[in-house]
Amino acid sequence: MASPALGFIGLGVMGYPMAVNLLKKLETRTKLHVYDVSSQVLDNFEQEAPNLVSICSSAREVTERSDVVFTIVPEGKHVRAVYLDEADGVLSVEIDNKILVDCSTIDTTTSIDVHEAISKKSATASFYDAPVSGGSLGAAAATLTFMLGCNYDDPNLPLLKGLLGAMGSSIFPCGGFSLGLTAKLCNNYCSGLIAIATAEAFNIGIKSGMDPLMLARVFTTSTAQSTINDKWNPVPGVCPNSPASKDYQGGFKVPLMKKDFNLAVEMAKRVGAQVRLGESGLAVYEESSEDAECRDRDSRVVFRYIGGDEDWKEKLGL
Repeated sequence: MASPALGFIGLGVMGYPMAVNLLKKLETRTKLHVYDVSSQVLDNFEQEAPNLVSICSSAREVTERSDVVFTIVPEGKHVRAVYLDEADGVLSVEIDNKILVDCSTIDTTTSIDVHEAISKKSATASFYDAPVSGGSLGAAAATLTFMLGCNYDDPNLPLLKGLLGAMGSSIFPCGGFSLGLTAKLCNNYCSGLIAIATAEAFNIGIKSGMDPLMLARVFTTSTAQSTINDKWNPVPGVCPNSPASKDYQGGFKVPLMKKDFNLAVEMAKRVGAQVRLGESGLAVYEESSEDAECRDRDSRVVFRYIGGDEDWKEKLGL
């Protein structure tokens, strides 16, 4: 499949910039077939490259026109609707030899159910879980990490790497179907806890009179170093381009972190893995997602939720 027809379903905070980057890598005269539940978003997206965008009316239409279809939607129920809706879903049309790639972060049970439905529908269609990490900044910069649910010897891997490489910089075949989601949920469990720990540590430092810019520099070259500290620091003003410095607008919203963190805790229970920090971490995201000053903001807003000093420059006389 040298030049497959491509489809993209789901143009949200992550999907929109991912699809834009895919557009940039398309060969001349090759169109990207797209669909989203928001007509306004579709109108906006069409302006990105009018001659290369084909607006579709449903997931069904995208699938009809495409050889490879990418999907990225918020929750498992949305994935079920996109793929399994009898009238307008992906599986409502012929899918023989098509490659279907779901980049959503959802529960593994839903992904397995969709995989089984696809296998029953067609013996030649391929379905992959390929959740992403890197947030909206990584999506815009095409530096996402893709956790791909397949083995290194999968025959579609070279094609998938080529296409995913237009949207990300790291692609990991995680060892088989559903293991991409396993990797993603483990990642978000870890990064969610790191964000809480980083917010708490900076709160301690600021309230003790320390400049958080200096503390961030210390962390960068010490054992507390992390991407959260270096790129997504929860303290406003430490990373100028991070959501925290923009009133926590954009980024990975706290309700989504609550969802992913909960999925990880549920997965741990299902496989019998101990998680000593799971319930307390989940409580932070559950409570902050209900807080009027925090909900619908980037998940690093936990710094605000725990009472961090956002006006630290004034309080420290800097």
